[in-house]
Amino acid sequence: MNKIAIVTDSNSGITQKMAKEMGVHVIPMPFFINGKLFLEDISLSQEEFYKYLTEDADISTSQPSPKDLTDLWDQILKEYDEIVHIPMSSGLSASCQTAAAMAQEYDGKVQVVDNQQISVTLKESVRDAQKLIEQGKNAAQIKHILEEKRYSSSIYITLETLKYLKKGGRITPAAAAIGTILNLKPVLQIQGEKLDAYSKARGKNKAKAIMIDAIKKDLSSRFSQAAQNGKVKLMAAYTGNIEEAKEWQKLLEKEFGEEVEMDPLSLSVACHIGYGALAVAAAEYL
Repeated sequence: MNKIAIVTDSNSGITQKMAKEMGVHVIPMPFFINGKLFLEDISLSQEEFYKYLTEDADISTSQPSPKDLTDLWDQILKEYDEIVHIPMSSGLSASCQTAAAMAQEYDGKVQVVDNQQISVTLKESVRDAQKLIEQGKNAAQIKHILEEKRYSSSIYITLETLKYLKKGGRITPAAAAIGTILNLKPVLQIQGEKLDAYSKARGKNKAKAIMIDAIKKDLSSRFSQAAQNGKVKLMAAYTGNIEEAKEWQKLLEKEFGEEVEMDPLSLSVACHIGYGALAVAAAEYL
């Protein structure tokens, strides 16, 4: 049986410490802040990132360089026969397409999975890949199975501020100003490829209720069969405000009567939505 390694990126929320414990490899996502290069969880912590964000630093996301990628793969293939590489959604970053292009030079030894996941759902894909390795699947089979499940997850997010949506050109300055005056909180969704509008609410408590209702609807429709079989996992995420995140976690556990895993949202998402965002996700698992 082939010895298979799993590679993902820091958009999964898997830290370098956690990666060692799980036995996987995590590529740090690069950021340019005021023109200087930083690597997530290597030279840039969550706390440092939000400090720069609140100071209105010039922050831009990037992707791992092709050389960094192939250097890592080459090193891993000295010990392993195959690699399953699971990057963030191709709809949110070009890093997936870059990895797929580079993998063509590896004669099938590197399988790049484009299953449209990010943050907590990407982390769950890594766990699914680990289970498939235990079942004796090869890298190509794992890629196929994970990509078949690409639309079997939902993420809903609400924001504290409209500032960063305005800054990124997703809403107009006038809409941001009106929204701030009326205390409107957008609810965004990630269903596969991209971040889209889902709803909006007057105040954050109402936005939380909308997200809970959205997940309940998914559990009774899209994920109904998996939910009946106990094969849906609920997860939550946040940007920066850990105290608010803990309260959100308690509310979700009370609503759904089960344990809800909580993680920081990946910084690649956080830079577009700002401090104080809350998210809830549901994902079918193997």
